[in-house]
Amino acid sequence: MTASTRSLILAATLSVLAVAGCNLAPHYDAPKAETPPAFKEAVVDKNAAEGWKVAEPRDSEIKGNWWEVYGDPQLNELESRVEISNQTVAAAEANYRAARALVSEARAALFPTLSVAPSVIRSRSSASGGSSNTTIVSSGPGTNGSGTGGSTSGTTGSTTGNTGTTTTGQGQTTTTNGGNNNGTRTLYTLPLEASYEVDLWGSVRNAVAQDRYAAQASAAQVATALLSTQSQLAQDYFQLRAVDEQRRILGTTLADYQASIHLVRTLFTNGLASDEDLAEADNQLDSAEAQATDLGIARAQFEHAIAVLIGVPPARFSLAVRPFNPALPVIPVGIPSDLIERRPDIATAERQVASTNAAIGIARAAYFPQLTLSASAGFESTTLPQLLDWPNRFWSFGPELAQILFDGGARRAATEQARALNDQAAANYREAVLTALQSVEDNLASLRVLSQELSQQHGATVAAQHTVELSVDRFKNGIDSYVNVITAQNSFLTSREAELSVQLRQLVASVNLVNNLGGGWDRAHWGRTERLAEHPGSETNKAAPGDTAAAIPNPPPLPSSDIRPEEILKQNAEDMTPPPPADSH
Repeated sequence: MTASTRSLILAATLSVLAVAGCNLAPHYDAPKAETPPAFKEAVVDKNAAEGWKVAEPRDSEIKGNWWEVYGDPQLNELESRVEISNQTVAAAEANYRAARALVSEARAALFPTLSVAPSVIRSRSSASGGSSNTTIVSSGPGTNGSGTGGSTSGTTGSTTGNTGTTTTGQGQTTTTNGGNNNGTRTLYTLPLEASYEVDLWGSVRNAVAQDRYAAQASAAQVATALLSTQSQLAQDYFQLRAVDEQRRILGTTLADYQASIHLVRTLFTNGLASDEDLAEADNQLDSAEAQATDLGIARAQFEHAIAVLIGVPPARFSLAVRPFNPALPVIPVGIPSDLIERRPDIATAERQVASTNAAIGIARAAYFPQLTLSASAGFESTTLPQLLDWPNRFWSFGPELAQILFDGGARRAATEQARALNDQAAANYREAVLTALQSVEDNLASLRVLSQELSQQHGATVAAQHTVELSVDRFKNGIDSYVNVITAQNSFLTSREAELSVQLRQLVASVNLVNNLGGGWDRAHWGRTERLAEHPGSETNKAAPGDTAAAIPNPPPLPSSDIRPEEILKQNAEDMTPPPPADSH
């Protein structure tokens, strides 16, 4: 290698190092989203039990296993199975692993590409295609020459054997190309090639960054899918328990109606009640029984939904009847700006903005030339034993600089598209923040209003109970017909079911509030999400101990004990829901 060649290579290397740090992506700052200093609906009412509180510095976050605040061991056990068995979460994890693999694929472009392609080629040229001898006659003084495997005779040189050049006589030159006289040859080649595209303008680095941000967005999507599934499971579980409670209410009501029929028949036998009274009592009992039976559909559907959420076939899963606990947990509510750190869906939107910002750098790098360094070396021979002989070596090295001179505006359009996609991602991010703020405000308002409604509905239930007491007394004394008793009893049943509905809506709103506050997730949990994706659960579709289809019949059996007529009002009083607490703070 001459000194001038070495100087040229050194200059090229220094130039590459000088521009290798260029990055044409715009400087990235997370989009700004307006957040108020406090939630509008987070108004503290000391006389109501909303189920939430304004967070204090010591208690500003929801813990990771947020469902434990409800104090239900069976719910805790079911929620623990979502992470390892739910198929939606498993699909999100697989999507994250695919995104992470794209990062490794893009990072590979930062290194040279090495390849080896040994070959054995057997060929034969046609008789007129150059396998015969070719003689070139030139003038001028000649010198004795030699050719590889060549021989000369007379004043015109002729060559046999391998390629050679012979000069004879007065400078007559004979050059032959080809193989043997029959034109057949075998060529053995062992090449090693290397290629490296110098990342002068940050195109490769921005591609790596783009995929890395996309993988982080995918990791946040895993957290979103997990939180959403856990929230849905909690809602289905509470709705199933509410159905069980409604059946319990109907069961005790049926016992009341059966006792009422017993009373009417006794009065009818003594001539103190009419056939119409007896028919109305029978109709009321049959209607209540049909309503209780119809609840079996809802219970079965909620049970099946829970089975699917924990990755178990519905045929292998059942839940026993347990008491309904309407108590609300106290949920700490922070400030609106906390949502940006605590909501995984907002984190997803922000990472997508960063990804599209890196794409702008990729599009802008296309305006500049691409520098590729290529090198090859190896051995080549027509005989295999001599393949690795040093004289049979070959090599080549050189840079290649490619620049597009005209593309009809394609690069400008690609850059405009990248900027437009970045603007779109930023708008989606701001919309995600606004939607998150809205969802929190909605559920805060729901909990506040439902707290008042529950107190009012409980008062209506107590009043309906008193009406039943009065109507039964008036019927016993022959003042009113039994129709008034039926009307009062139906009104009482409707009030109790309405109170249960409000309690269920409160629980669902509290679950939604936890979900909308991020469920204990924050940006620091990306590492945990990555570990979860690296080791996905292997217990998919496996039933937990005790999961059986025949353990609990559906719908649950109704109470079968007989209640005497004089115990009707006593049972109503004992079965009433206790009044809601006046203050939970």
